Amino acid sequence: MLRTIFILAPGAQQQFALAALLRAHNPDLSFVPISSAEDLAAIEGPALRDGRLISFASGTIVPAAVLDRLGYGAYNFHPGPAAYPGWAPAHFALYDRARTFGATAHLMIERVDAGPIIDTEMFIVPHNISVRGLEQMTYVRMAYLFWRLARKLATQTEPLQTLPIKWGERRSTKRLYASMCDIPAEITKAELARRIAAFHDDFRGIVPTVMLHGVRFQAVPTPVASEPENHSSAPRETVEGLGPLTAPCLSRKRL
Repeated sequence: MLRTIFILAPGAQQQFALAALLRAHNPDLSFVPISSAEDLAAIEGPALRDGRLISFASGTIVPAAVLDRLGYGAYNFHPGPAAYPGWAPAHFALYDRARTFGATAHLMIERVDAGPIIDTEMFIVPHNISVRGLEQMTYVRMAYLFWRLARKLATQTEPLQTLPIKWGERRSTKRLYASMCDIPAEITKAELARRIAAFHDDFRGIVPTVMLHGVRFQAVPTPVASEPENHSSAPRETVEGLGPLTAPCLSRKRL
């Protein structure tokens, strides 16, 4: 019998909101917040047998040993469409100039972002949107996707039905992201603007850098005058020495 849902999410407020949606469909459920791999390791076997795990916007990888012991499966809400499995999907989509984007719910298996897809929520990418704007839109759609699936997740004991949607072949990783931020000295101005527009936001401490004559230049945000938030407009920033671009300026770090 499904008794417990483990909610793997990055913050207590988010965990509480997700539990409240599920509890509305099944008041008899117990909810256990999970924030880290250590929390997962502390769960005892009997609780896993009567439980289901839901991961929402979490970067924590669930070990295969935990997935195999869950009696009612594990489901992940991925902040990107099936075409963009893996790390920082919004950044790579922005670099690719993708016309559509969205969120994906899928059954979790040992390999990250590879399990059968349960449902998706797609939208058209607004012209000149920033990375943060795209991530915010995606989060809203992902929350709506969770709302649509909440009743099934809270009450359905059999596995949720899957869709005939395949994951994209390119799986983005931290290493691939870092390689996109390693700017070659001979890069064209157009390609530099494209990379900085997509990767300039210091994601997980990785920022665009370029090596010139033994000196490493690193992108840092340029302060701009405050203005009303507009997701249809990219940040107005500059690159020192290159004039106006959708980019931060560059600071110097000598090796």
